[in-house]
Amino acid sequence: MGSGRLRVWRDWDGRLAAGLLLLWILAVILAITGLGGVPLVDWDEGIVARVALETSQAPWPQRLWPSYWGEPYLNKPPLIHWLIAACIDVWRLVSLAPTPTDPAAALPPEWLLRLGPSLLSSLLVPLLGLTQWRLRPGERSAALASAAIALTLMPLARHGHRVMLDGSQLVAIALLWWALLGPMGSWRRILGWGVLAGLASSALLLLKAPTALPVLISALALRGLERDLRPLQWLLLLLALLVGLVPGLAWHLGHWWQRGDGALQMWLGQGYARIGNAIEGHQDGPFTVVLEMLEGGWPWLPLWPFGLALAWRARRRRAGLWCLGLTLAMSLMVLPLRTQLPWYSLLLWPPFVLVCGPVLASMLDHRPPDRGAGLGLVARLPRLWSLLGILVVALALLSLAGVLPPLRPAAAITLVFGSGLIAGAWLLGRPDRRQRRLGGLVMVLGTWLALLLLLASPLWLWELHERWPVPRLAQLLAGQGANEVRLWQEEERPSLNWYAGRRLRGEDHLQLAPGESILLLSLKRPQVADLSCQALAHPAPLTLYRCRLASAAAKP
Repeated sequence: MGSGRLRVWRDWDGRLAAGLLLLWILAVILAITGLGGVPLVDWDEGIVARVALETSQAPWPQRLWPSYWGEPYLNKPPLIHWLIAACIDVWRLVSLAPTPTDPAAALPPEWLLRLGPSLLSSLLVPLLGLTQWRLRPGERSAALASAAIALTLMPLARHGHRVMLDGSQLVAIALLWWALLGPMGSWRRILGWGVLAGLASSALLLLKAPTALPVLISALALRGLERDLRPLQWLLLLLALLVGLVPGLAWHLGHWWQRGDGALQMWLGQGYARIGNAIEGHQDGPFTVVLEMLEGGWPWLPLWPFGLALAWRARRRRAGLWCLGLTLAMSLMVLPLRTQLPWYSLLLWPPFVLVCGPVLASMLDHRPPDRGAGLGLVARLPRLWSLLGILVVALALLSLAGVLPPLRPAAAITLVFGSGLIAGAWLLGRPDRRQRRLGGLVMVLGTWLALLLLLASPLWLWELHERWPVPRLAQLLAGQGANEVRLWQEEERPSLNWYAGRRLRGEDHLQLAPGESILLLSLKRPQVADLSCQALAHPAPLTLYRCRLASAAAKP
């Protein structure tokens, strides 16, 4: 299993590099498509955007310690906020726009806020291909197939598009894996790969701190199970890791020095507390994550059980050990959590890619994996894809014919996706190797083009339809001057705060002094004793009311 015995030329392949570069260019095209024109959504986008804006407006060294509406921000570390703040700085410099004193007067556009995280997330495609190359040296098809699967997974493309930390977190994790899998035959290589792995761990500490420790420990444990490093080599590797960890650890120590015990909120309240507590009512258990996997893994989901079986049969070799170990480690990080959110499933997709890539490569090369454990059924997968493609095309045609009106906005997307499945599956079933490779290419490009159409439309951010929209409300609130506005019996909306340029807190109980009035946004007229409310505007579905005590309202 020893990676130290690998030759330098086996760690580099010109055709692999060209293929990964091409796939990364396709990932960048997805990354820059449809970033603007779609409003920010709650919760993360509104919060991250606001923290980044305040960071860009703060002088040094205050930029190191993020704030949210002027208060210490203790939810997440600031690496992605620094990146977005740097994009805002460049935007202001290029547009010659002065730093506004009123944030609502000149907010950065949505495309600018999403650009940095999206481009950074696109690096996951080549990194997973390179990681597969380390697991299976010389198997170029497996590496390219893994990168192609990462390129065409909808959850990775969609969440990487958002103003969130999750896509960048996956890039840091993949970089850590790739570095620890590097050839360590000499002390220079050990130090080099160890520092790189430490820097990737520092990035995790500055993105989502609680994930850094389990990710690093699990990767080191898998490296130890290979049993190819001597004690002195392990000592050098750990020392190099500590050097790379200095930036992340230094920031957290400085944060604790600045903000005291409140700095622990990033580790306890927003991190490990989710293991035993259901935060904000998100307690559906592992069902949420499993459902996300079943919904978002197409068209590659049928490869997963075969890939796990293949990894199990190769469990004594590096490839099988790491594929099984990473799948288990990421599952244990996600599935036991009491708090479950849909994007927690993102941690499972990198192992999914590494598991499925070799199976797809064997289909393209017509090298069926060992027929034991049901792996011989891999040859029948093109039939399943054909049936899926026919079903998707039929749904698209029915929507165009008016039979399924709700699906009509996505008709072009589903038609392209289904057509790619049908054509690609037919070619994958052919005996000629060139036709099979063409079939794989058609499936990948068809899925990629469908994703491109999805991201170019507003449909990719379907969370916008879960609650009332905010842009019209923000325009209404812009005309209220400095008057305080509250949300009546509604949760605070960070996206509304962002567009309104003010913080609107939720309110369930009112205590007004005689003659005092307050502006309330409410879905229905507030029903409170002695409270008189006058409707001022009705930006459906909410209404803006001016409310005061009835006794005070009755006075001349």
